[in-house]
Amino acid sequence: MTEDITIRDAQSAVHDWITKYGVRYFSELTNMAILTEEVGEVARVIARKYGDQSFKKGEAEDNLADELADVLWVLLCLANQTGVDLTEALSKNIAKKTDRDQLRHLNNEKLIG
Repeated sequence: MTEDITIRDAQSAVHDWITKYGVRYFSELTNMAILTEEVGEVARVIARKYGDQSFKKGEAEDNLADELADVLWVLLCLANQTGVDLTEALSKNIAKKTDRDQLRHLNNEKLIG
């Protein structure tokens, strides 16, 4: 897909792919384990690209976007199979954080000082 995609569209596209090519969703527990694995792969790239570690010989150096997309894919799978509308959930989460933290970070001396 080259056009912009909404979160709701992404959930639908993942579901369509799963039902067309993936046979079925992996179990929620399996997808949770896969999500953890994918987050670890993001951590590996971040540690090497922005941290003190170096890339191993032959290791792809610029695959952060792909690794983040893998995390998003599995997250969308989990949302789909558990009935979570991530568009709605994110909107509610932003409102919650705004109500709770609208001054918290602006007054955090660690961030501004």
